[in-house]
Amino acid sequence: MTDVRSEDVTAGGTPRAGAGWAWILAYGVISTVLGLFAFFTPFSATFAAVLTVGVMLVVTGVFSLVAGVFTKGHHHRLYSIVLGVLSIVAGLLTIFRPVSGAVSLTLLIAAWLVVRGVMEIVWGVRHRHHRAAMILLGVLNIIIAVFILATFPLSAATLPGYVLGLTLLFGGVTAIASALAHKKGAPAFSLS
Repeated sequence: MTDVRSEDVTAGGTPRAGAGWAWILAYGVISTVLGLFAFFTPFSATFAAVLTVGVMLVVTGVFSLVAGVFTKGHHHRLYSIVLGVLSIVAGLLTIFRPVSGAVSLTLLIAAWLVVRGVMEIVWGVRHRHHRAAMILLGVLNIIIAVFILATFPLSAATLPGYVLGLTLLFGGVTAIASALAHKKGAPAFSLS
């Protein structure tokens, strides 16, 4: 059984432009609502984000461990096993110690912003195109990282929740816009 109705299919049997737009719209609305909820309840959203990361680490760790154990003759076998065990341990620690997980995620985000900021400044200095914008973006990322560290540990209780909220919110708004364009005949999630 398929979810494509007969009026959503061309004479050649291929889906017509606009088919399935309501599913994309529903996803966008749900994502937007969850994003707003996460943004306005950052403590709860941080807990959800930390648990999600923990579960993802455990699942990927199990797959890596199984791949390492059951793959014969592969030169990265030991790497897969060690990575799997470390991922499982990190995931379980994150799940059962969510405060430590939130602290780790916050410090990781701050470090990522510093590295990215430095790279953008270097890129801006070395290239002529968009020089000022790249340098400004790099400085802004470093300022945000400093702000995160200056407001630590409060930032650890809220930052992962805000990041989750913004991701869901912008993803939802993008999906809604795509669904409405797709309804009018544009390809789903098209870039043009």
